[in-house]
Amino acid sequence: MTILFLYILCGATAGFLSGLIGIGGGLVVVPLLNMIFRLQGDIPSELIMHLAVGTSLSSILFTAVSSARSHAKRGGVLWDYVKGLAPAIVLGTLCAAWLASRMSTAGLRGFFVVFLACVATQMLFDFYPHPRKAMPGKGALAAAGFTIGSVSSLVGLGGGSMSVPFLRWCGVEMRQAVGTSAAISWPIAVSGTIGFIIVGWNAPNLPEWSLGYVSLPATLGIACSSVFFAPLGVKLAHALPVAVLRRFFAVFLYVTACEMLWNIFH
Repeated sequence: MTILFLYILCGATAGFLSGLIGIGGGLVVVPLLNMIFRLQGDIPSELIMHLAVGTSLSSILFTAVSSARSHAKRGGVLWDYVKGLAPAIVLGTLCAAWLASRMSTAGLRGFFVVFLACVATQMLFDFYPHPRKAMPGKGALAAAGFTIGSVSSLVGLGGGSMSVPFLRWCGVEMRQAVGTSAAISWPIAVSGTIGFIIVGWNAPNLPEWSLGYVSLPATLGIACSSVFFAPLGVKLAHALPVAVLRRFFAVFLYVTACEMLWNIFH
C-alpha cells in the first residue's frame, strides 16, 4: 500500500510540474521511479532503469490523448508536422527500445544523466534555436522524427524537450509548437510502450504485474494522479512567476543528474 501511494505521489508531482512549467513528466517520473523501485527491494538493480523508462512511457498513454485533443480543439496542432514526423518517430522509438534492452542499467542511466544536463541547461538559459522561415522537407522531417523518437524512447519522455525546440526552429510559434508536440507524444508513447513490453518480455526476475519492462501498478498510479494534478499546475501557472520557477527546476535537474551519476559509480 505504501508503494502504491508513492506511485500516486510520483504521478501527482509529475502532472503538477508539467502543467505549471511546461516540462515533460518523464523528467520527474524516471528519477522518482528509480528511487521507488530501489525502495521496493524486490527488483534486481539491473532492471530498475529499464522498468523506470518503460513505465514512464506507458504512463504517457493516458495523458497524451487528452492533451492533444485539448490543443487540437483550439487549433494548436499542426497536423502536417505530425504526419511528417510520426512514421520516423515510431521507427526510432522501436529501434531505441531494442537498443535499451542491450544496454546496462549504468549505460542507460548515464545517457539519462547527460540528457538531464542538456535539458537543464536549455531551461536555465531559455535557449531556443534561431527560427527558419519555411517547413523543412520530407527528409529533414524524417531525420528529426527518428532522432526525437530514439532519444525519447531511451529516456522515457514524450518528446517535448526535443520536439518543441525543433518546431520553434522550423518557425512555428510557441503555442502551436507545444500543441503539436503534445500530438507527437502519443505515437512515442504507444510505440515505446509496445517496444519495452516486447524487449523485456522474457527478462528474468521481473516484479509481479509487469508486462516486460512496464510495471502496471506504477503505470496506473502515475497516470491516474497526473491527470488530476496537471490542470492544477496549469491554473497556478497564470499566478506564479513561471520563468523563475523554470530556472529553479533547472537547478533541481542538475542535482538529480548528480544523484543518478553518484549511483552509477556506487
